[in-house]
Amino acid sequence: MCGTRPTDRNRDVRFRLPDPVLNSPDQHTAEGSWLSDPDPNVATLMQIPEVSPFVRALLSVRVEGGHEVRFGVWVAVHPDDLQRAFAAWNAPEYSELKITGYLANRIEPWGLFAVPVNLAVLNPDHTPYCVSSANEQLSEVLTKVWPHDVLASLP
Repeated sequence: MCGTRPTDRNRDVRFRLPDPVLNSPDQHTAEGSWLSDPDPNVATLMQIPEVSPFVRALLSVRVEGGHEVRFGVWVAVHPDDLQRAFAAWNAPEYSELKITGYLANRIEPWGLFAVPVNLAVLNPDHTPYCVSSANEQLSEVLTKVWPHDVLASLP
């Protein structure tokens, strides 16, 4: 650890599956499911019948001292938006992609789940970022600089 505690560093927390998929009987292997990669750790797009289509996104939380916690989350989206994202994903228009959906992973320590979130591509080499929300609490999470204690409560 180079003499520092893990709570003194930037953190990346990546969710393997959206919570509704994780809580479903067959998870991502349900009949008719589609993932952009067979490995859900690598997949960036997902469609699970009777659950929802999902897009992977990055949710960045700023922490005092210039640090950051970055959550690799899933966002439930409208089927049309999944199709639009799929069509743009490896095309030049990807950099202009904007999508609105609902957070599909519980984000602790705030307990955020199923709240609206707006996604935009900030870096064409990354998945879209969560950039804003009509939900007051998520908006605060995205814009406030949080104390280091927030890192101690992460898995």
